[in-house]
Amino acid sequence: MATRPMLAAAGLAVAPPRVLATSSVLSDYWAMTKPEVNFLIAITTAAGFYLGSPSGWSPLLHTLAGTVLVASGAAALNQWMEHDHDARMRRTARRPIAAGRIEPYRALAFGLLLSLAGIVWLVGAAGALASLLAVGTLLGYLFLYTPLKRRTPLCTLVGAVPGAVPPLIGWAAARGRLDPEAWVLFGIVFLWQFPHFMAIAWMYRDDYDRAGYRVLTPGRSRARFVTLQALLPLITLLPFSLLPLLAGRASLLYGIGTMLLGVGFLSYGVRFTLRKSGSAARQLLLVSIVYLPSLFVLLILG
Repeated sequence: MATRPMLAAAGLAVAPPRVLATSSVLSDYWAMTKPEVNFLIAITTAAGFYLGSPSGWSPLLHTLAGTVLVASGAAALNQWMEHDHDARMRRTARRPIAAGRIEPYRALAFGLLLSLAGIVWLVGAAGALASLLAVGTLLGYLFLYTPLKRRTPLCTLVGAVPGAVPPLIGWAAARGRLDPEAWVLFGIVFLWQFPHFMAIAWMYRDDYDRAGYRVLTPGRSRARFVTLQALLPLITLLPFSLLPLLAGRASLLYGIGTMLLGVGFLSYGVRFTLRKSGSAARQLLLVSIVYLPSLFVLLILG
């Protein structure tokens, strides 16, 4: 092409095509791990570890590395399992496997390698219980939640269980057991997932219908289903998140901050259920992404 010599003559560096292609492939593999999801997983795992026993940076980093590897492998394997359906959705059609940029067998090998590496890492660095929890999360996500998305709207209830396990992994890695406080962390993340996912499901409901995913009920019951799935967990989450304060495990600072976060989160949930608009769903989604890490930071500080 004439453009490359012209750029070179102007003194501008031009990356070779092979370098650009390699960069694109690496970017696709990175995207398959869903780094934005792994960020929240890392935060909740770290909080579980720290609250279980703040025993130093090295054990924490090893626990995070193993957990994120398993989560990355699960994300890649999920996209491998669903790439035909992803290709029918505007939101996911450009994913690496669905768009044909990465061959399915390569994605399968990549996901298996990451998952196995994470499990082995956790066995050596975090103990048997943490690694068993990670294995259970992986299997539940792939073989229960993933196929149920095409069968029943109850998939959200099932998928919220493995989605809430990361703080348990962190706690188990720190203590070698699961205490009642760990299950409070589990419950917070479990309840948080419902309004978070209902916002996504409403924003992309036509996409999900087109791809054959039954994440929402059909017909007139759909609006009522979304309202219940979003509001009831939000209402329950507000007092549930105060349990550490009521049990004397957190400070007044945590209680005040949690109330403010919870009331704000609930108000956006109410607005969404009343309006059922795309903008209200998007606002609820953004607030949910801010809420969870903020709550866990408050819990650590408090």
